[in-house]
Amino acid sequence: MSEKISVSTLPVFDMANLLDSDEAISEYLSQVLDDGDSDELLSALGYIAKAKGMAMIAKESGLGRESLYKALSPGSQPRFDTILKVIKALGIKLHAEPAAHPIP
Repeated sequence: MSEKISVSTLPVFDMANLLDSDEAISEYLSQVLDDGDSDELLSALGYIAKAKGMAMIAKESGLGRESLYKALSPGSQPRFDTILKVIKALGIKLHAEPAAHPIP
């Protein structure tokens, strides 16, 4: 017979713990961008900011910590320049390439 596992005894999953290298961050963010979901992008940027240090990212982006948390929460609608500031503070460089199946 197998022993039952209680959900309360399982460790809490935190995506930020897996983002421990620039390569892991790049792969994760590329996957999220490919999916094209804006709420998921905000969450991903939040996890990356947490992995790198939220206080440091707030300082580097010129945003207050509370503003940063608010901007990166799902459902928020931050200004594009805010997202660009966060991406720059995270040390991420975005680039464009042709889509495999362009929309006609």
